[in-house]
Amino acid sequence: MFQSTMVDLMLKTFTIIALFSTLVIADHRSDSEVFGKYISPSSLGLKRAKLSHLHFHFHDIVSGKNATVIRVAGASSTHRSSSFFGDIYVIDDPLTIKPDINSKMVGKAQGMYAYSSHTEISLLMVLNFAFTEGKYNGSTLSVLARNEAFSTMPEMPIVGGTGVFRFARGYAQARTRSMSQVEAIVEYNVFVFHYR
Repeated sequence: MFQSTMVDLMLKTFTIIALFSTLVIADHRSDSEVFGKYISPSSLGLKRAKLSHLHFHFHDIVSGKNATVIRVAGASSTHRSSSFFGDIYVIDDPLTIKPDINSKMVGKAQGMYAYSSHTEISLLMVLNFAFTEGKYNGSTLSVLARNEAFSTMPEMPIVGGTGVFRFARGYAQARTRSMSQVEAIVEYNVFVFHYR
């Protein structure tokens, strides 16, 4: 009985020493050996979040010599669909201060949209607002959203950004100002939290 108790005590002691050694070794790994860890936002220079409101107009030019939209794919059944289901377009649309395309350009909307509903005109939008003006020059905001085309004012999430908008989050409201066979002009109000 004494021998059995002694063996149990030695096993428990060995287990405790092994666990402690593992913790000590794990604690002394270099940063290059760690896949992920928690860090302080201040270590990246992040301070209190700011809320900015951006207002601009998006020009989706679908035909003519200056077209900014190109159809890149569509399903064989798309031409029979009242909702254009399956059509995919790539865009490089100018963003301007006023609805007039000749007003000051503040950036581009670059990305793609796909008609994603069988029953209504609804778009999956994947795009970046790439800004070229003022303190936002070189910064981007990223949108990943469902856009109900005939909604009065669709709301789309801002899921990130770069430059001034690093760690951005917020939303964009879109309102169609005009639509023709050549161009759609959409007014955007974007509300975004960011740290720079």
